[in-house]
Amino acid sequence: MRVVTGLSVLVLGAGGIGHAVVSGLETGIDRVDPFKDMKNRPQGGHGLNLLLVGTDGRDRISKAEKKKYRLGGAPCHCTDTLMLVHLSADKQRASVVSLPRDSYAELPAHTDGTTGKQHSAHPVKLNAAYAEGGPHLTVRTVEEMTGVKIDHYLEVDFTSFMKTVDTLGGVEICTAKPLKDAYTGLDLTAGTHRLDGGGALQYVRSRHLDGAADLGRMQRQQKFMAALIKQTTSSGVLMNPVKFQQVASSMLASVRADKGFGTEQMLQLGKAMRGFTPASSEFASVPLQEEGYQVKGIGSTVRWDAQKSKKLFRALREDRPLAPQLPKQPRAAVVDVAPEQIRVQVYNGTPKDGLGQTVDAGLRGTGFNTTRAPLSGGTSDLKRTIVSYDPRWDRSAKSLATALPGCELRAVKGQGGTMKVIAGSDFTKVQRVKAEDPQRGEFGTVTGDQVVCP
Repeated sequence: MRVVTGLSVLVLGAGGIGHAVVSGLETGIDRVDPFKDMKNRPQGGHGLNLLLVGTDGRDRISKAEKKKYRLGGAPCHCTDTLMLVHLSADKQRASVVSLPRDSYAELPAHTDGTTGKQHSAHPVKLNAAYAEGGPHLTVRTVEEMTGVKIDHYLEVDFTSFMKTVDTLGGVEICTAKPLKDAYTGLDLTAGTHRLDGGGALQYVRSRHLDGAADLGRMQRQQKFMAALIKQTTSSGVLMNPVKFQQVASSMLASVRADKGFGTEQMLQLGKAMRGFTPASSEFASVPLQEEGYQVKGIGSTVRWDAQKSKKLFRALREDRPLAPQLPKQPRAAVVDVAPEQIRVQVYNGTPKDGLGQTVDAGLRGTGFNTTRAPLSGGTSDLKRTIVSYDPRWDRSAKSLATALPGCELRAVKGQGGTMKVIAGSDFTKVQRVKAEDPQRGEFGTVTGDQVVCP
């Protein structure tokens, strides 16, 4: 989860700050050598590949923070999150691929970084590679599984994550439904929230909100990363040397990076990302063949889909976008239930000719499944638009009401799954809406502008 902060390294290295500022920041980075003596590595492709790692370290968290944000227990000295970030050769796109921590993996033969014991190749969960061999074994394992050559390695922890978010002034997150997780303490009402560092940590750690578990958590992490890019690129941080230094210093104080990631690389990345927006980023997850794959001595793992995964990583090596090219859409309010799933019958409740057709077309235009045959509302001059619904479909009704600002919601037992909209004289237009979980392309890909707050 804290790997979001690693992505900030790319964003916050923006040009215009100056060589001297970045040179000073570089001295605060803790160095590792994950590529030492590595042989038989994949062939490099086009663009730049970074492995972003979030470890389970919590040594610098205070007792009060551990209690408040439910960070008790002993750390596992493993990776909580791994992500591949690919920056395209033309510097116009960043592709982020989440690698599930419970992925079934086979570690290559290696020496245990803690005990010095020699190990032959053996199966594990992917996050155990760090515990057995640190950054070096983690990079080796990821390269063997993906066929993607890693150019740089970045490792972050809880502390840098929280401090970076706080220095940015918080990050805005939208949710169409309440989010509550007793394990992390997350408790958000439906709507828009500006999360501070601690709240953001709860948001990206939570995986007990629904049945989606780790998959849902990865999607929220991606959503947060898109919001972080939006906050960073729109807040003036990149062009304010003082603010930049505050944010970057907070982040880099807890970052570990390979020896080759220095001043020149930060400046090059910064220059490349000057014009970045959420739309410049795309987020994907490794396609899975099986969840809950049981392995003796290891437990439940997830297995990658061999063919689809190979196709995904080939696209990264060949520097091709993962998300389909979609036409730019107007801003839309986020709703809990996708409009495509909601059946609507429109009625005209006024003497105005064609109002029913206008409302039906507007709702259909933003995705609702309308009948395309509006009827008379049985009233001469309704002042306020009414949405009537069966209480069993209350979530769908709220999503429909969002598209009709100012309407009145009326629960009607036994009405069934079709919503009824009786258009009143107060109708002006249909508000565009979109599902909180957008339609994802191949590899479960979304672009950043699809998941940030409208």
